Amino acid sequence: MMDYPLTIQHLLERTHRLYGKKEIVSWLPNGFHRYTYADFYRRVQRLANVLQRLGVRKGDRVGTFAWNHYRHLELYFAITCTGAVLHTVNIRLFPEQIAYILNHAEDTVLFFDESLASILEGIQGELKTVQHFVAMGEGTTPPETSLRPVHSYEALLAEASPEYRWPRLDEYDAAGICYTSGTTGHPKGVVYSHRAIFLHSLALTGVDCIGVSERETIMPVVPMFHVNAWGLPFSAAMVGSKQVFPGPHMKPEELAYLIQNERVTLAAGVPTLWIGIQQVLEKGGYDVSSLHTILSGGSAVPRSLLETFERRWGIQIIHAWGMTEMTPVGTVSRLKSYMHTWTEEERFAVRAKQGFMVPGVELTAIDETGKEVPWDGKTPGELLVRGPWIARAYYKDPDSEEKFAGGWLHTGDVVTIDSEGYIQIVDRVKDLVKSGGEWISSVDLETAIMAHPKVLEAAVIAIPHPKWQERPLACVVPKPEYRGELSKEEILAFLQDKFARWWLPDDVVFIAEIPKTSVGKFDKKVLRQQFANYTLPGQEG
Repeated sequence: MMDYPLTIQHLLERTHRLYGKKEIVSWLPNGFHRYTYADFYRRVQRLANVLQRLGVRKGDRVGTFAWNHYRHLELYFAITCTGAVLHTVNIRLFPEQIAYILNHAEDTVLFFDESLASILEGIQGELKTVQHFVAMGEGTTPPETSLRPVHSYEALLAEASPEYRWPRLDEYDAAGICYTSGTTGHPKGVVYSHRAIFLHSLALTGVDCIGVSERETIMPVVPMFHVNAWGLPFSAAMVGSKQVFPGPHMKPEELAYLIQNERVTLAAGVPTLWIGIQQVLEKGGYDVSSLHTILSGGSAVPRSLLETFERRWGIQIIHAWGMTEMTPVGTVSRLKSYMHTWTEEERFAVRAKQGFMVPGVELTAIDETGKEVPWDGKTPGELLVRGPWIARAYYKDPDSEEKFAGGWLHTGDVVTIDSEGYIQIVDRVKDLVKSGGEWISSVDLETAIMAHPKVLEAAVIAIPHPKWQERPLACVVPKPEYRGELSKEEILAFLQDKFARWWLPDDVVFIAEIPKTSVGKFDKKVLRQQFANYTLPGQEG
């Protein structure tokens, strides 16, 4: 066989040669921007020359600090195809975390949206390696900012040569780096090779995976600064999908408007996003008939959400699971052919699981002794994964060996695996409620509570208990129209025929909102801090 490197350059050249007429749409602060993949390719070539002019060499880390839009997509390809390393920086992290990861990655150039300049201005004095700041905006004059030295993105492109000869790269060269959200300690860096991104992009096009194809109009709402928007921008470009980027317009009404006006067919984002959009769609006024599939993950998708979107609007939510360490997709919950004849109840029960491994990923689960658990859908164990787009270590972290012991990534997720190979996340190891020597799944309780018609969101945390070690506390956000009306007794009555009595929460508290992480997941760490001194009923005095 030919020695043909699997690099992102192939994705770029394929897009250029085959799909030049297809459109890329971005909703920017000042309005809509539209152009084609042909326009995109010409600008990527200019941008490659810009990087060279700024002194970027092979292997250098180049940071992006931006929303989802066409310039960010240009950086995805120009940085990686010149041999540098794309570092997408999470704009929602705390400033001290942003400074830490920029220094840890040793970024030499940082591209940023003008609207986000103030965040960087507050930490510039802490940045040790950034030599150039490049502002992305509409004009050719840099914005008023204390960042130095600062350049205008558009001015640099206008001055650059339109011709660039791509260097030969090895498929094992580093192409990107993303950092985990850092729920404990500092965020950890994960480096992606060209080969990993290529194979992951190819996997997403599989009909039993996501089914990314030329005929789709794809809207990745999941941020481009979070695990490369789940790899969708790379995969969509590879097959010529029309791409629709919302920019900073992340309100449910704005996203519904985009779906309607751009005739989006496939969208992707975390469950909390679709919970918000459900509220908007229920009020009417938007035509989302073009949308046939939603890819959702990051946390468990409530079964009630799957059912509502399919029954009311004919939209299939595909439940998926992955991690930053996995580029990120690992499993996808699609029905097997013979399952389509099952009852609706049986089909939704399967689709509510996180699914089976996509081609290229291998998984297993082990108990506390390291023994593989049976695939019986009942026995819990920690999920282990391995494959060609799964990391084998964290970047510059010699203490990460335990996380990758034995050639497997130890995910920290507790799962069951059924006889069909579908995994169901029971919990994160750290989020399990350990009561009387038994495990209680906070995820199962949350999913059940969110099926209540008056509940918007719910999170369950463990509260210390003198007899049982820990007991569950349910933190519930009622839908706006039911605030002040929903009671603890109503929630517990709703749960009592779904779980053993000892699983039921010892108490239910009603709160205004569930704290979220920088990527939209429920932040139970914050909840545990808020309720650190909470006294459960029966423990007073």
